[in-house]
Amino acid sequence: MTRIEKIRGALQLTLQPQQIEVEDESHLHAGHAGAATGRGHFNVKVVAEAFTGQSLIARHRMVYAAVDALMQTDIHALSIRALTPAESVAQSSSN
Repeated sequence: MTRIEKIRGALQLTLQPQQIEVEDESHLHAGHAGAATGRGHFNVKVVAEAFTGQSLIARHRMVYAAVDALMQTDIHALSIRALTPAESVAQSSSN
């Protein structure tokens, strides 16, 4: 199982999102001190009803809680976009 599949699985299990996008950006950080650990840099977009009524910080905490075990083994850095389904629709229609 790839690291992307592990991240997707952890997010799906915990947050039951309508949409998950996971992008491995590790290649952009080659030579970076954190890259020496072998763990990767990832960009995630998660659209979940679970984020409704939650602050941005609470949403990020929810994502980090979902991938907590992977932070020790697979993830060095994580960029997060955590949206409600309504926010995702609004963003799509404004683009």
